[in-house]
Amino acid sequence: MPADAFAGPRALTDAADWLAQSATGIAVIDRRFCFAYANPAFVELTHASGWRGAPLKILGEAEPALAAVIERAREVNVPVVSRSMDVMLGGAMQRVDIAASILSDDRVLLELHVLGAKFEDGAAPRVSESLRGLAHEMKNPLAGLRGAAQLLKRGMADPDQQLLADLVISEADRLGALADRLLHPRGKLTMRAVNLHEIAERARALIAAEAGAGIKLDRDYDPSLPDLQGDADSLLQVVLNLMRNALQAGAQTIVVRTRAEHGAVVGGRTLRRAQRLDVIDDGGGVPEELRESLFMPLVSGRADGTGLGLALAQEIAHEHGGQISFRSRTGHTTFSLTLPAELHRG
Repeated sequence: MPADAFAGPRALTDAADWLAQSATGIAVIDRRFCFAYANPAFVELTHASGWRGAPLKILGEAEPALAAVIERAREVNVPVVSRSMDVMLGGAMQRVDIAASILSDDRVLLELHVLGAKFEDGAAPRVSESLRGLAHEMKNPLAGLRGAAQLLKRGMADPDQQLLADLVISEADRLGALADRLLHPRGKLTMRAVNLHEIAERARALIAAEAGAGIKLDRDYDPSLPDLQGDADSLLQVVLNLMRNALQAGAQTIVVRTRAEHGAVVGGRTLRRAQRLDVIDDGGGVPEELRESLFMPLVSGRADGTGLGLALAQEIAHEHGGQISFRSRTGHTTFSLTLPAELHRG
């Protein structure tokens, strides 16, 4: 992965450390289906000690399954995940999620997430180690933030200020619950009937409170959309992250749009019925050098960015059987969250 895709030298060092320490098996495969990189977890899991420049075939019986996911990612040019696959790795049968993402014309990022056991219906797949680390780091600051907001509220006479304090407390509680779920990813998602418009309206209210009067927030909803099955808090996090990404790109106007979609292709699957939520902004757009790696952890277009917002949003979209895609040019960028209209069973 190119050094300039990361948010400065410190982030590059952090990325290298994360790759080395991650419990997720991560490798980079070139166009000849040879290894360009493998982290220690991948080597330990597959026993691929002589991986440098070696063909994927050194993995023996596992090679066809991995090659198929890589080929599919190249064919559709979007991240592809094959869930709960029983694959012979390192002389033992392992149940894994196999993920492949395009890094460049030449290279594909391959991830092996060991499951240990098949997920029950509605259970969340394992999230990346970087996001679990983020969740751990969030816990104490969120508790402090919530406590401070409660103290401030006690001294406030203005109802509007009390409402803002309640908003801070509510968001701290929601983010704390999200952090708990990331730290315990084998728990079930709280799947229920949710309405994308209700989620979008809450996100708009939060962004309006954050951004103040300097931002114009518009909506373009399809009123005929029915409820779909999803985890409301997680989906709210996705929409918030997409809208905050627009703010960070210098947007003055953000439009949230919803549409029904038929025959949408998501992760190599064709969805008979889907719903799409678009976040459209007039900001500076996605830099060309980041487009192929935008959803990878620690990738950011800002020097002070963490590069985790879009990675987390994509993780949540995948948990729902959906995905996030984007189209961008200067002055007009659209990030689209596409979700199956029916509950995804993995």
